[in-house]
Amino acid sequence: MLILQQMLVLFFIMLAGFFAQKKQILDEDACKKVSWIVVNIANPAMILFSVAGESQIQPGELAVTTFIAVLMFLCLMVLAAFLPGVLHVDKSQYGVYRVMTVFSNIGFMGFPILSALYGKGSLLYAALFVLIYNVLIYTYGILCLNPRPGDGKEGRGSVRTANLPSRSARCPARSMAIRQWFIASGKRIVNVGVLASLGALVLYFGNIPLPGMLVQVFEMFADLTAPLSMMVIGASFGQMSLKDMVGDVKLLVFSAIKLLVVPISGMWVVSRFVDNPVLLGVCMVMLATPVGSMTAMLAQQYDCDSELASQGVALTTLLSVAAIPLVAAVCRWMGIVV
Repeated sequence: MLILQQMLVLFFIMLAGFFAQKKQILDEDACKKVSWIVVNIANPAMILFSVAGESQIQPGELAVTTFIAVLMFLCLMVLAAFLPGVLHVDKSQYGVYRVMTVFSNIGFMGFPILSALYGKGSLLYAALFVLIYNVLIYTYGILCLNPRPGDGKEGRGSVRTANLPSRSARCPARSMAIRQWFIASGKRIVNVGVLASLGALVLYFGNIPLPGMLVQVFEMFADLTAPLSMMVIGASFGQMSLKDMVGDVKLLVFSAIKLLVVPISGMWVVSRFVDNPVLLGVCMVMLATPVGSMTAMLAQQYDCDSELASQGVALTTLLSVAAIPLVAAVCRWMGIVV
């Protein structure tokens, strides 16, 4: 009941964002600016605030969390390799579907839900998922959308090869492109979210107390995360065609797999090895959250089907309001304490 109540609260905040978009208050430019505040200020502050005060998380539990997170992402990547073919989607959409399968909205939606349901201590577990998430989305994610290293602008991995005299002449250029791709990906991986997650772990393991004034600053910024992020998500609905979203049968089937089949089956497996209810709750939220907004951003950058990615983000976000409480109810029915 608490999860359903929390999802309804988030839904009404999204509704406010929807109406703000219709009134042209939250237009595209305003949403970008608000998103920047959430990603670069509010969310990092929430992560750092998670280690303020007394934490009951043991180092061994964090090690288990890291192992679970790595295994979870590996399983999702295996599923992503086969799911587009099973759904019989167009081959040009394989990369988008793979990225949508693996990457969820754990920042914009997962963190606010965890904070409301399990308290700030749960965010330390989630920070480990964020570290792995950021490494993978800028490596595996880009490889799915842009398989061949280039300048990232040719689309679908195409590389210009005209007027190249020989294979031997192309090798140095290709090596340079690969090197530049890794450097660019590395710079993106080292972002404020990752630095905040690393900082939280340093503060936790170093048992470093934060000044009271700084804790208050982090807390006030952290309180912005849920309302601002949900309003931005709600505003994005105003730019989508509901008819196009619900009319795509393959996208609907994908959404059911993403929001129901994956989290329920995943929680059944995780519960065989974990009995900590907070860690189980974190795993459930990490698996059950909708497609991450970064999917649409990367698809647009690499000239893939950004419209499909945007529809996937919007549809799964809308359905998650009912899907997440349903997943929690099924987990409890299976005897999993979340």
